Amino acid sequence: MRTLLTLLLAAGAYAAPPSKIFPYGYDQHDFPNGLRLITIPTDFPNIVSFYTVVSVGSRHEVEPGKSGFAHFFEHCMFRGTKRFPPQKWEAVMKAAGAANNAYTSDDLTVYHATFDKAGLESIIDVEADRFQNLEYSENAFRTEALAVNGEYNKNSTEPANQLEEKLRDTAFDRHTYKHTTMGFLADIKDMPNQYEYSKQFFNRFYRPENTTLIIVGDVDQKQVRSMVEKYWGPWKKGAVKPQIPAEPPQTAERKGHVDWPTPTLPWMMIGYKVPAFTENMRDAAALDLIASLALGQNSPLYKKLVIDEQKNDVLQGGYQNHADPYLFVVYSRIKKDADLPVVQEAIISTLNGFKDTLVDAKRLEAVKSNLRYSFALGLDNSEAIAANLANFIALTRTPETLNQIYDLYASLTPEDLREVARKYFVTSGRTVATLAHKKEAK
Repeated sequence: MRTLLTLLLAAGAYAAPPSKIFPYGYDQHDFPNGLRLITIPTDFPNIVSFYTVVSVGSRHEVEPGKSGFAHFFEHCMFRGTKRFPPQKWEAVMKAAGAANNAYTSDDLTVYHATFDKAGLESIIDVEADRFQNLEYSENAFRTEALAVNGEYNKNSTEPANQLEEKLRDTAFDRHTYKHTTMGFLADIKDMPNQYEYSKQFFNRFYRPENTTLIIVGDVDQKQVRSMVEKYWGPWKKGAVKPQIPAEPPQTAERKGHVDWPTPTLPWMMIGYKVPAFTENMRDAAALDLIASLALGQNSPLYKKLVIDEQKNDVLQGGYQNHADPYLFVVYSRIKKDADLPVVQEAIISTLNGFKDTLVDAKRLEAVKSNLRYSFALGLDNSEAIAANLANFIALTRTPETLNQIYDLYASLTPEDLREVARKYFVTSGRTVATLAHKKEAK
């Protein structure tokens, strides 16, 4: 059934009422090729933030031996085109005073720039050109592939990165969330040999139907739409929908361990299988609230492990928005190997407690209020607005998702949290991964 909100969005502009968490009016427009443009005029003078959100990440890497390519294109997209080779592209960015970068995650790749508004049309032009006409030689491809290998090696020196690899590899059997955004090491090493496949990957996923442009700042909505139509309108549709393997149900607790070769503080990650993010994400919203109540810096568990007993120096985690079922993860760094079992028991016991004991209603309302106002206070510049939207845009392609989330937070009761805890904090859905220094026998 089409709601009034759906009809408003389909018709064009929708201005959020003052009571909504997202206070900015926005225009949402779909071009014939499937490209979506979200324009958000703000009162912050002279500055524009331009985020290009591509709904492709490591989740889409379905062919065996081909992981890591979503992240590879985060690198390769800076290789330029015939019209704008790298030096010329950089000159356009520099002329606009642009700060620009990119990042890749499981479900998305984001390219972003923040700059003086006088450079808006030039940057819309050069960005449209590289998305439609990216060009790189086999030698350039090999260079970037080797750079990705170097980045993997650098990241692997961090214990937490290796432990996350172990957690995901242990928790998932078939789904592509089994590998991290970087990809499996064997695939990364073979990547320099995959030039032809790289072009296939780009042509499958870098298409307008998978792309949303977020333009926030000192802009005129009609002018922005006209510019985007001029430069991005010719982009041809043709996205391929991958057949992502479904993960079979987990039936028992799983465990993984990393032996670290040098002295280090031990780590532990505990993950519980949880549902995918959806627009009626009631369970996801409840898990967000449980994370704040269980792991936040005002929580009894944090006070016990970090402040009073000083067993931990890192304790955090929670639900992470994903297109498919993923994990509620608790990240914990412990000061002594001997305390690993104690900390594990304390974390599991705390989460189990939500299954049996109703959260104090006043405490729950305080957490809701803190989440709401902390988020609202963070929307204090155009770049922050675009950055906060980007991860949700990859999943739902509309800013209205933010209002839906915070409306759901407001509606949840202690009984709702108890029901969700009983559903997901179960032994059969749990994976525990640990990392500690392997001490040689004397």
